This record gives sequence, structure tokens and C-alpha cells, in this order.
Amino acid sequence: MHSALCLSRLIDALNDKVGRLLMWLILFMTLLSTGNALIRKFFDYSSNGLLEAQWYMFSAVFLLGGAHVLLHNEHIRIDLLASRYSPQTRAWIDIFGTLVFLLPTVTMVLWLALPGFLESFRLQEVSANPGGLLLWPAKLLIPAGFILLLLQAVSEIIKRIAFLLGRIDDPLEKHVQPTAEENLIAELKRREDATPKGAAA
Repeated sequence: MHSALCLSRLIDALNDKVGRLLMWLILFMTLLSTGNALIRKFFDYSSNGLLEAQWYMFSAVFLLGGAHVLLHNEHIRIDLLASRYSPQTRAWIDIFGTLVFLLPTVTMVLWLALPGFLESFRLQEVSANPGGLLLWPAKLLIPAGFILLLLQAVSEIIKRIAFLLGRIDDPLEKHVQPTAEENLIAELKRREDATPKGAAA
């Protein structure tokens, strides 16, 4: 289990790093989109390459970011029933859902997407639009994103099993550090409670 947890931590670190890089990509994509719009407005010039670059970056954020979202348990969930169960029962539900739904779906997408990417790469496929970009980098994003998602699914299973065995705390419980404002409010509240009621008068 120690080796499995080490693997889980490596996967988590990888997807966390990818997620942080994608945050910067969102900023760059926004700047590129703004710049492209301004150039088109004031200089009456438009580039299919720039437009497709925006689409590629959006695709990268959407596809490569899925594993980062799973890592932080931020996918949309309907916990009408699961929220009433114990943490151990929720861990079993997550293991079942990952094995029965997530892993088969990811495997199927990889099986369908890889041949398309390999063929596009072999042909060095280019966009049909004048001045367009190569297509295979965009098609590579599909298997790359789902490989990251597959790895994160394995990591989540490892963490749930380790939790059930008592090796780690509940991975679904968020350990959020309080902000400076929250610390200040807590300190003021503590001082207020410590001050005798008649002292202020």
C-alpha cells in the first residue's frame, strides 16, 4: 500500500501541475482572443491561425483540466443519497462508480481517439481553412486528456482503498487553510469571549 500511495501522490502532483499551467493558458487565451478582436476591429485583419489557436487552447483547458478537477473533487455530483452515508460508504460508492462507469468510459474514448490521432499525425493533417494550423496537435489533446483522467481515476481508487484500510484520512474531506480575515475574526471573537462582561463598562 505504501508503494501505491507513492504512485497516487505522483499522479496527484502531475495533475495539479497540469492544472496550474492551464490557469496561465486561460489568461494567455483571453489575451489572444482580445488581441485578435482588436486587430480585426481596428486594422480590418483576421487570421484563421489565430482563431484556431484560441480553439486549441480552449480544447486544452477543457480536455487536460478534467483530471485536475477530479483530483479536487469538483466535478458536478448529485449527492442526494450519498451525502447521508458514512465516509466509508461514500468511499465504496466512489470505488464502484470509478470502476463501473469512469474507467470503462475513459478506456472506450482512448480506444476510439488514438487511431484518429495517429492517422492525423501520419498524414500531417492541416486545417482546411486558409492559413489554418496542423490538426494533429488538437487531436492529440483527446487521448492526452483521457490518459491523465485515467491516471487520476487510479489515484482516486488507491486513496479510497487506503482510507478504508485506515492508512489515510478521508480524501473527500477538504483541508482548507483559513484566510487572514477568518483568522482575524476568530481572534477577535476569542478576545471578546475572554473579556469579562462588566469590563467594557
